[in-house]
Amino acid sequence: MNSIKSVPARVLSRRAGHSLEAEREQFDKNQAISISKAINTQEAPVKEKHARRIILGTHHEKGAFTFWSYAIGLPLPSSSILSWKFCHVLHKVLRDGHPNVLQDCQRYRSNIREVGDLWGHLHDRYGQLVSIYTRLLLTKISFHAKHPEFPAGLEVSDEVLEKTAGTDVNNIFQLTVELFDYLDCELKLSESVFRQLNTSMAVSQMSAVQCRLAPLIQVIQDCSHLYHYAVKLMFKLHSCLPADTLQGHRDRFHEQFRSLKNFFKKASDMLYFKRLIQIPRLPESPPNFLRASALAEHVKPVVVIPEEAPEDEEPENLIEISTASTTEPQVTSDIFEQTFGPPNGIRDDRDAQIESLKREVDTLRAEMEKIKLEAQRYVTQLKAQVNSLEGEVEEQRKQKQKALVDNEQLRDELERLQQAKHDSERSLRLCAEAEKKASATEIRYTKLKEKHSELINTHAELLRKNADTAKQLTVTQQSQEEVARVKEQLAFQVEQVKREAELKLEDQSVQMEQLRQELEARRDELDQAQRSLGHAKQAGTELSAQLETLQAEKEQLRRSVCEKERELLSVHSLVQEKELQLSQEADKASKEICELQGRLLEKCNQEQSLQQKLLDEQFSILQETVQEAEGILRDAVAKLDDPLHVRCTSSPDYLLSRAEAALESTDALESGHAQYVASMADAAALVGALALFAHLTADTIVNGSATSHLAPTDHADRLSETCRDCGQRSLDYLGKLKDKQTLGCAELGDVRQALRGVLGLAQELRPKSLDIKQEELGDMVEKEMASTSAAIEDAVRRIEDMMSRARNESSGIKLEVNERILNSCTDLMKASCNDVNELTEGDCGEWSGGSNNSGVLCQELPLDRRADLCLQGRGLGSHTARVGTAARHADSAGLGMLGSGHNIPELCEWGKCGVSLDIDV
Repeated sequence: MNSIKSVPARVLSRRAGHSLEAEREQFDKNQAISISKAINTQEAPVKEKHARRIILGTHHEKGAFTFWSYAIGLPLPSSSILSWKFCHVLHKVLRDGHPNVLQDCQRYRSNIREVGDLWGHLHDRYGQLVSIYTRLLLTKISFHAKHPEFPAGLEVSDEVLEKTAGTDVNNIFQLTVELFDYLDCELKLSESVFRQLNTSMAVSQMSAVQCRLAPLIQVIQDCSHLYHYAVKLMFKLHSCLPADTLQGHRDRFHEQFRSLKNFFKKASDMLYFKRLIQIPRLPESPPNFLRASALAEHVKPVVVIPEEAPEDEEPENLIEISTASTTEPQVTSDIFEQTFGPPNGIRDDRDAQIESLKREVDTLRAEMEKIKLEAQRYVTQLKAQVNSLEGEVEEQRKQKQKALVDNEQLRDELERLQQAKHDSERSLRLCAEAEKKASATEIRYTKLKEKHSELINTHAELLRKNADTAKQLTVTQQSQEEVARVKEQLAFQVEQVKREAELKLEDQSVQMEQLRQELEARRDELDQAQRSLGHAKQAGTELSAQLETLQAEKEQLRRSVCEKERELLSVHSLVQEKELQLSQEADKASKEICELQGRLLEKCNQEQSLQQKLLDEQFSILQETVQEAEGILRDAVAKLDDPLHVRCTSSPDYLLSRAEAALESTDALESGHAQYVASMADAAALVGALALFAHLTADTIVNGSATSHLAPTDHADRLSETCRDCGQRSLDYLGKLKDKQTLGCAELGDVRQALRGVLGLAQELRPKSLDIKQEELGDMVEKEMASTSAAIEDAVRRIEDMMSRARNESSGIKLEVNERILNSCTDLMKASCNDVNELTEGDCGEWSGGSNNSGVLCQELPLDRRADLCLQGRGLGSHTARVGTAARHADSAGLGMLGSGHNIPELCEWGKCGVSLDIDV
């Protein structure tokens, strides 16, 4: 048998290369299958086994080259569901794939951005989610590329976080802002998904709902780590910077905390997440960064993914088996069954399919019942939640009222405590002064005691010296030298006592000064006694008397010292009692102050939250009013182009009154807007003024459109464009009120300008006769009647001339017809002349109005309408004839000419002077 050593090296290398190539082809094939199964257009969640194979493929090739080579070829712009699943798989690959995946994804950032921009411009439910998801992925890639210390799974230790943040405050500040931006993108995606899950899609077991909810598992994992790192960095920032500087950071963190807690609560209530992920619970209130010890109370949220065997695992063939040998008999049997039918005793496949479909229908019906029951349960739960929330709102309202009362009581109590604090401070100052006085008294007492002991010693020494002197006096003659020596010793001792007394009695009070004077007196007496030593007996008696006096003074001093000691002890005990009492009162007052300050801070926070809630409610009411006003104005602007509105008409006077009312409402709207900007807690004035402005402006636009239907073409076009411009400017103003940033700078100047334009056009369209004064009307009527009478007389003369010419030139029937026509015209002309004269003498106001109250002067009308209105206004209708009928009858009879050259149309032209013909042919 040949061994492996005998095989040539070239054959071995060829086999090895062939095996590697086959392995690579098999790997690419498996990856392509997994990607195609994971990313498809079915509205169902990505199966975990396909995503796991893709992630294992990135670890196998140490990158995401194969994944991106297949992902680039996916038709992402054709399906929003396909793009949504692509983002989900890419998120999982970034989190759990090989670390080099991040570098490979950096090269395809433009492709991800193009997909997001494409679907962001389209009005598609999944498309909007894809746009938000791509922004999250781009933020994730940028953050981890800038901070490689953080892996894509965001799982690092606290030591690595401290090392990454460093000691520079600017770096910590910047890293905190980037973490906030990262967390905002995650929360925005979750909020968009839950916003699309309306009541009809609230059952989390539906595949369409699960398709949207599946990516939120990775979002929950990211948010738990980002929240923990943000808390750590916020505490570190508060240890380096003052609290006022970080107010914006705290507000942004509190808003994110509320959103994240709401997100975790909603997710934990869904059955879909309960079997796939264990969601952590956040604390009831955010951490207090102003208290450094609160960091020890922080607990890191931990997300747990239970490891369960997937239910949809399918066994794979590790070895490919050729099926060529089994296909041929199968094809033969299929042809046989198609020709002769199935064998006896075997049912057709269609029966089996029908049974399977029936079973599927029954299964689906049971699932539908389950879904209905679950939906009903959710509806019941939601109704219960609504009732509980309404109860909570009522309770919060009561608590608000109670908090306001408590706040007033606490404010009064705080004032009393501040007054007590001032009293205690004054007592403490008095106590300190008493302590100082007591210490000074004690020092003075100590010095007095020392001086008293010195005096006792000095007195004893003097007594001894006095005894020696008495002995010496008995032997004066014998011991003269001894007396001299004793005298020197006494003088030395007295000098020494004098020096000591001078050194120690410098700082004494008036009593010490008196003692010093007494000592000086005693010294003088001793000197005198020493000078009178020669008189021994006499000096001895004097010394004994002086000794008795000193003994009495000593006793008196001892009694005074005892009294001072007793007073000092009583004062000292009293001071100690006062100190103890004041210390106890100070401790009690400090505790009460701390407790009241805590309660006051809590009440202030509650009041701030309630104030913010009130502001939000007022703003929401304003927004609803703005939306209603926009709807009213848009409906009014739509009437300008509505063909059904063409039949509606209105007068310029009514349009003028509506435009003036709308223009006046802008003043109330402007004052209400200024009041709301000054105090955003009260939007009542702005809401009322806004509703009135919307209705009056819409009424002005609608009546302007109706007025334009009767106006001349030029004025009608200008009026329609002005009304449309007024509506558009009003909508622009309302659009500024919808945004808090532009609410304060909203102006009504453009709206007022448009309304003034409508007002000006309405004034132009008003009849000019209304501007004529009553006294001018009579003159105008007289002039008009005079001209009309002259025209009628001229027409009578011309008719008589025509009659004479007709008699000369015509004969027979033509002559008879012409004579009858001209006679009728002559009679009518004369009657009209008489009526015009009567009309001239009548009331010009009655003539001006006429029977139909037209109110239009004849001067402003054509000549034919002028005469017709005049005749109708004075009741001359009985003399009116139908000239058109006469013309047609005469024409049908072949009598087109009257006399020489005067036909029926010419006679009709004479009717413009106020004459109508009544011809009976």
